Amino acid sequence: MAASMSNVDEIRDRVILGEFGVKNVHSTDFPGNYPGYNDTWDFKTFKKKFRIDVVHMDENSLEFDMVGIDAAIANAFRRILLAEVPTMAVEKVFIYNNTSIIQDEVLAHRLGLIPIKADPRLFEYRNNGDEEGTEIDTIQLQLKIKCTRNPRASKDSSDPKELYLNHMVYSRDMTWVPIGNQADVFADAKIGPVHEDILLAQLRPGQELDIVMHCVKGIGKDHAKFSPVATASYRLLPEITLLQMVEGEKAERLKRCFSPGVIEVENIDGEQVAKVVNSRLDTCSREVLRHDDLKSLVKLGRVRDHFIFSVETTGILPPDVLVSEAVNVLIAKCQKFLSELDLTEME
Repeated sequence: MAASMSNVDEIRDRVILGEFGVKNVHSTDFPGNYPGYNDTWDFKTFKKKFRIDVVHMDENSLEFDMVGIDAAIANAFRRILLAEVPTMAVEKVFIYNNTSIIQDEVLAHRLGLIPIKADPRLFEYRNNGDEEGTEIDTIQLQLKIKCTRNPRASKDSSDPKELYLNHMVYSRDMTWVPIGNQADVFADAKIGPVHEDILLAQLRPGQELDIVMHCVKGIGKDHAKFSPVATASYRLLPEITLLQMVEGEKAERLKRCFSPGVIEVENIDGEQVAKVVNSRLDTCSREVLRHDDLKSLVKLGRVRDHFIFSVETTGILPPDVLVSEAVNVLIAKCQKFLSELDLTEME
């Protein structure tokens, strides 16, 4: 009975990586699926099991563990981060002069994909059909630059950097033009492109750009330029179990089958013995299953409810703010759903 219970626990809690397939991938935690197991969802039980552990965070990326939730919820966070957390991006491009080699449409597209450093929480969505925009829903940027010859360049030089002035147009050349009271409201915000070294175009003497841009609030679901993340992904926590002691030459080969840092070889009583040090680093390549004398010594699995999230921001908002905003979006969705249910019941 104990062995049977242990097997059921494995089916419910672990995804097993086999030589010819992956087992236990389907969800099996609905009530009444297994005798002796009460899988009815309970808030107190969920609260006890659920936790978030921040593993690494810097200004551009965040890695954290979300433990004790269903894959559907984890995927909801991923999709919200990609497509439903709003940002500001160039939406309308007014080209007054473009004598560069780049066509107007291509240049407008490039401008739209430049991340704009502006907190979207301080702006409103722009109304459909509104051409002008106001200080509460629009950021205006200007790009006005002309290429000329450098009078100080040596006659023998062939380097464009020396021959020409303003021949490389970068995102740093985009300047913010405040609308209404924006100069006072956003005095400390430093609104403009996140990165100053994005190459927009190359010019030659006599060529110039005169462009005005309107940035508006939007979400990635409407256009990828509004997505606040470079990547947002998750994976299940790998679990590697050694079924018996692995020694000597086998231990060295076993170590090489996994990513660096997963398996280490230790000296115990004069014997070289393999030990699992950090299964989190494994990429689950299943290389060990190619070795006939090693594959029976190791069990490869993944913890079903332990998600390792990686969030890399484009720089518009810090990664921890993006995650909290994604939580707010999910809360708003839940509240809307509950209110719709109440309205249906009243009818």
